[in-house]
Order: sequence, then structure tokens, then C-alpha cells
Amino acid sequence: MQKEELLLQKRLIELSNLAYQRNITTYSDFLNLNELNILQVSPKNLFPSGYETFGGYAYAERQMVSFLPDAFSCTDRKNDIASHNTYHYPIQILKIRPLQKKFSDKLTHRDYLGAILNLGTRRNKIGDIVILENETLVFVHNSIADFINDSLSRIKHTSVSTELTKQEEVNYTPRYEEITGTVSSVRLDSLLSLAFPLSRSKLTGLITGGKVFVGGKLITTNAYKIKESDIISVRGMGKFMYYGVLSQTKKGRLYIQIHKYK
Repeated sequence: MQKEELLLQKRLIELSNLAYQRNITTYSDFLNLNELNILQVSPKNLFPSGYETFGGYAYAERQMVSFLPDAFSCTDRKNDIASHNTYHYPIQILKIRPLQKKFSDKLTHRDYLGAILNLGTRRNKIGDIVILENETLVFVHNSIADFINDSLSRIKHTSVSTELTKQEEVNYTPRYEEITGTVSSVRLDSLLSLAFPLSRSKLTGLITGGKVFVGGKLITTNAYKIKESDIISVRGMGKFMYYGVLSQTKKGRLYIQIHKYK
């Protein structure tokens, strides 16, 4: 690991020790895919307390880690949204709307992020940014939520209004496109070719270049076998879930379905 990665691992271990020793729940800041991978590949015996990850909604890319005292450690609750709210993750949701939609710029993820960072905030305090038809949801750390809400009034040339909402008050479900097709096997490279219209050489370059994550874990092998419900994230391109095999052709190819998130 590089120096920054070792420092992050050390910080996560400290949070785990604190949760274990004081019997409290501790939280990291928002972690990106590379940082979550450090957690995934670190030996489990480094963390005396159990942990879960959550980013404010199901399948969030940027997530916090909660280190749990024994009373809350239960793997059966890992993907239960209600259980995440039990731990009171320090996340609020900033809703951003243009004051005059008719005259507003067509704002991108980069525009929203740039405007927020220009206020002097740090990237690890900001989670996912979800652009919807009539508003944009920004998942932010409690410690900066009020500041951003009070300070953000313009993005590029567009005047905006902001409103803070607690995470449990927003029932956001990611939208996705169902894609079906035939593959020879459920290898990582085969599924990527179905999800993204790129040449095999470019797809291979994404994998070997360290840009593909499965369930938050960095995967650099083309032949990695994907399991049902696995979430595959490709940095800079998006993510999808492998739904499963629908049928098999006479020639032995697999007819599969994936859900590509919008």
C-alpha cells in the first residue's frame, strides 16, 4: 500500500478499536471505491468490531463505514435500510433545485461537485450526487450540512434553492435499465461487454487498469466469476447489477439480464 492508503487503513483500525473498547458505534467519512477496497482487502483480524457500509441509499457508490459494538453486529441486517437508520449514520440529504428551471443551465455532476467544493468543503464529507428530473440529491456529512445549505446559492449561472432532509425521510431508489443478451459465461469481461458498448481491448484495459470493482472490491482479472446480485462499478462509466441467467441457448450460451443504473 502507498502512504495515504496505509494512513486510511490505520484510521479505520482506530475507529474499530474505539467501537470495541467503548461499546459505541463509530463512523468514517465517505469513502470512494478505492478506499472501500482497502477496507475489503484488509485482514479481518485487524478490526476487533464488526462493520457495515452505507451511503444513504441502497447501492450508493460513496459510502461510510460504521464500526459496530457487539449488540449491533449482525450480518443478517447488512442490506436492511431500517437497520442502517438504527445506527443514525451522520448523513443528511441536500435537495437542490433551480429557482427558474426554464432558464437554468443543464448542470452535470461535475458542476454540482465543483460548486460545493468551492465553498471550502472537503471531498470526503460529500457522498453521492444524484441528478433527478426536478431536483438533485447530494448526500452530505452532518458536520457540513448546515453550512452548505446556508452558503450554496448558485451553480455556474443558475440560481438555486436548497433544502436539507434527513436520510430516513427520503425513499430514493436508483433507476435502472434492464439489458438482456447472451454470453458464453458469467465472467467479468463478458458482463462488461454487455453493459458498455466498447471494444474488448478497451474493456480489458479498464479491468487491468484498476477501474472495475465488484461489491466494492477491486478486481483486475478478466475471468473473475460474477454471482447473482453482484454490483459491478466502473469508475467514470457507471455501475450495474448482475440479475442472473434467464435461460440457455441450444448452443450452450447463457441468456442473462443485468440492471444498468441511470
